[in-house]
Amino acid sequence: MGCWKQEKSGNWIFPTLILCVYGFFYMMKPSEPFLTPYLTGPDKNLTIYEVTNQILPVWTYSYLVLLFPVFLITDYARYKPIIMLQGVSFIITWLLLLFAHGVVAMQVVEFFYGMVTATEVAYYAYIYSVVSTEHYQKATSYCRSITLVAATVAAVLGQLLVSLAHVSYFCLNAITLASLSLAFVCSFFLPMPQKSMFFHRKDGADSLQKPDKVLATVSPSEPHGCREDRDPVSVDPRPAPEQPADQPPPQNHALRVLLQLSKDLRECYSSRKLLYWSLWWALATAGFNQVVNYIQVLWDFRAPSHSSAVYNGAVEAIATFLSAVTSLAVGYVKMNWDLFGELALGIFSTMAAGCLYLMHFTINIWACYAGYLIFKACYMLLITIATFQIAVNLSMERYALMFGVNNFFALVIQTVLTVVVVDSKGLGLDIVTQFLIYSSYFTVIAGIFLLRSMCVLVSIKCKRKILRFCKEPPSLAEHESKQTTAVHTTRL
Repeated sequence: MGCWKQEKSGNWIFPTLILCVYGFFYMMKPSEPFLTPYLTGPDKNLTIYEVTNQILPVWTYSYLVLLFPVFLITDYARYKPIIMLQGVSFIITWLLLLFAHGVVAMQVVEFFYGMVTATEVAYYAYIYSVVSTEHYQKATSYCRSITLVAATVAAVLGQLLVSLAHVSYFCLNAITLASLSLAFVCSFFLPMPQKSMFFHRKDGADSLQKPDKVLATVSPSEPHGCREDRDPVSVDPRPAPEQPADQPPPQNHALRVLLQLSKDLRECYSSRKLLYWSLWWALATAGFNQVVNYIQVLWDFRAPSHSSAVYNGAVEAIATFLSAVTSLAVGYVKMNWDLFGELALGIFSTMAAGCLYLMHFTINIWACYAGYLIFKACYMLLITIATFQIAVNLSMERYALMFGVNNFFALVIQTVLTVVVVDSKGLGLDIVTQFLIYSSYFTVIAGIFLLRSMCVLVSIKCKRKILRFCKEPPSLAEHESKQTTAVHTTRL
């Protein structure tokens, strides 16, 4: 009822618009494709070794430490404060990037950027707290599309400013800081949600239900206008009279929510289908993040920025555009994903591994660029399929929970890769050897899912043979025996 009233007055349009404007400005970072040339150039005068093995790993560690607590605090604080925290973290990150110097200062930059990425969940979750289910798809489409558009525009703008106007990397970072400051200002205009997916599901519903004496329990099969209004323990089969009046104290509410979340997780991962899609999600996302995090270092090694033209912005713009096209194409592909989905994961993971091998062995920067474009398009295609396959089987609350947990496991795997392969306290491998490790890593992923898909296809083929055998007409001997019996019966 509350969601219906909100939509009737058209209130869903305003927060969606503000969130889209915020998303545009926070993704409008023309300096981002040129981070490595900036750090290794005269502005910061850092070495490739310092950037690769001492500075960039800090982002992974801080992201891992912050992700889970921020995920819970985001829902408890109802999104808007966390979106504002993201804006503050952005501003601090780029202020330090502009005016601080030295390895330690850049490590602090990476810590705050870890805070930025950890709080990103608030941007995508906010809209579900102010929009009813009927507008989920439309609002999500707007918010995700605007970020892709902004990232593409930022990369193109950055490349044009560097190549044609010869703008310095310092000025590019100043433009980025101005854009992020506008995003922070936009966050003040976001309405404060009255509910959230987990901790505040009943906030908007209690006042409407109590006057009508509506029971606290809701049947899972019953249509409901807004999923967030459901109580986390509404599926509890205890008698209704025991539930209403004596509400547990507030300090127990968080515990009840956490217990319900753990129960939801067990049920989600008990599905073998969701388990395998989630396994690919975690493994591939960890590898993808590593590649994206260190690709600029490889480009700078193949074509040093101090002596070669830099086209990082153009490559990122094309990669973003191809990612948008491949993600959009998934919606028009008619395929039995239950049957061939894991085969697609195996095939495209093989292509991704091939692209990484190309980037490792080639000394041509253009071949390196091409390999990255195909690699990113393959990942975006597959992650869209995986997201869709998981989302269609879950409610919005469980999908958000599974999304967070899958990303957490991906980050754990990424942290292991960083500690062992990249960090100076681990192996501290050079960037070319790192990409050999990443290509081998994706080869293992491809092998796992190709074997798994073969097993699934063979199993289904065997089941079909058994079913066909059971449905075949009786053999000739059985037919003659039945005829003899019929004749004997007739004579009698």
